[in-house]
Amino acid sequence: MLNPFETTTILLIVLVASGILTWGYNRTKFYGKSVVFAELQSLALIAPWLVSFGLFAAGIYLNLVTILLLLVTSLGVYIYLGKKLRAEGQDVILKKKVADGLQEQCKAENSQVNQSERTHLDSNLKIVADTLPIPKEDLRLIKGIFGIDTFFATETISYQEGAIFKGNLRGEPDTVYHHLSEKLKARFFDKYRLFLVEGTEKKPVVIVLPSIVDPRPTTLVQKNIALVLFVATILTSLEASGILLGFDLFSNWSRYLEVIPLSLGLWTVLIAHEISHRLLAKHHNVRLSVPFFLPTWQIGSFGAITHFESLLPNRNVLFDMAFAGSAAGWGFSLVLLTVGLVLSHPGSLFQVPTQFFQGSILVGSLARVVFGEELQKSLIDVHPLAIIGWLGLVINALNLLPAGQLDGGRIVQAIYGRKTARKTTIVSLIVLGIVTLINPQNSLPLYWVIVILFLRRDLERPSLNELTEPDDTRAALGLLIIFLMLMTLIPWFF
Repeated sequence: MLNPFETTTILLIVLVASGILTWGYNRTKFYGKSVVFAELQSLALIAPWLVSFGLFAAGIYLNLVTILLLLVTSLGVYIYLGKKLRAEGQDVILKKKVADGLQEQCKAENSQVNQSERTHLDSNLKIVADTLPIPKEDLRLIKGIFGIDTFFATETISYQEGAIFKGNLRGEPDTVYHHLSEKLKARFFDKYRLFLVEGTEKKPVVIVLPSIVDPRPTTLVQKNIALVLFVATILTSLEASGILLGFDLFSNWSRYLEVIPLSLGLWTVLIAHEISHRLLAKHHNVRLSVPFFLPTWQIGSFGAITHFESLLPNRNVLFDMAFAGSAAGWGFSLVLLTVGLVLSHPGSLFQVPTQFFQGSILVGSLARVVFGEELQKSLIDVHPLAIIGWLGLVINALNLLPAGQLDGGRIVQAIYGRKTARKTTIVSLIVLGIVTLINPQNSLPLYWVIVILFLRRDLERPSLNELTEPDDTRAALGLLIIFLMLMTLIPWFF
């Protein structure tokens, strides 16, 4: 049974999540069916968890069959809404073409159209008059960059503020993209951006958009939010260190010196992760936002969220950016854990139950090598570095889940493409939800579900050259680090 505090917490989470979803729906319903369908997809994913935890807090416990039925229903609704969303997108394109035809007919028969017919026609045209097309002269110059030896354009379709050019790719994607982008830049400098991507028919297409759609830099308000989160994360890391030492820091401020070493150890892991992101960003000339740290009482922090403030040139860069931070943070944490286990001896600062090492295949394997038969004891003395390393492994492993804009999601998107990344995002959310329902005392999976759904569920926008896939070395490294993530998070009973 849950105590009153835990019940109140669950109820508050359900109420806040419901309020956010209701507010989001009311805010987006005026922007058309496409936006509403996208919002309803989010609701379909989170609804089973809201229902389950709401009933759980009310003392109503669902059996496994009912939970699975909720999950299957949620997935079915999500897929159905996805089909409706794609159909709505196609409908908008058709309406655009029809409206263009009606507009031409209106000009030709202007003298014969009475006032009521004119009003009806205008109402139809309003449906699709959302964006301004590329000026005709600009469009003529853009078409001039194509050629029979690079990309032979056969059809032009209006798209957002720009245009889609269908045709035939006549060379290697890297070479063609470099040639086309240089010619576009020579004509317009930085006015337009050229994307080489795979179209809906699984054929290469060129998309040209004005540079005003580039990612926007972090605003002052967002920077202030990042500062508040940074301060909050410092406090939660200190409090988590105090809990590990067996006391509540907020009730014993005089003992703050005791928690600083552990807190600094955790921050070295977080900083190693972020510095690696920054170094790769500088190497690839990519702008990153300020980090938005995620505070948590359980382990101090879940790392930080960063956004790309510039377009990525290709999928290799997306992979490098995601892999570097996680590899550095995870690798540094593994070193701390290994050194901490080796330095552990009778009388070390922490005494942990043997079950501590059963929470991870990786940690359990290392402990078995270092401690051997000592694992038969009920309590094991461990060095503080082992605790810091274990926390660092968990933080980096959670960020390596193949979902949305997490590092793991970015890695999957870079290697396997957007379609696969969408599927792994859904699977990750379902798995986290099942783990939460099986072990409701552990709030970490629920926390991470909420973070993904509300902050990181969307994929990264396509890179400028989306056709060139990462090389085999990157693909192998990506699979390796995903495997290590699984070995970190999956329990092992020995």
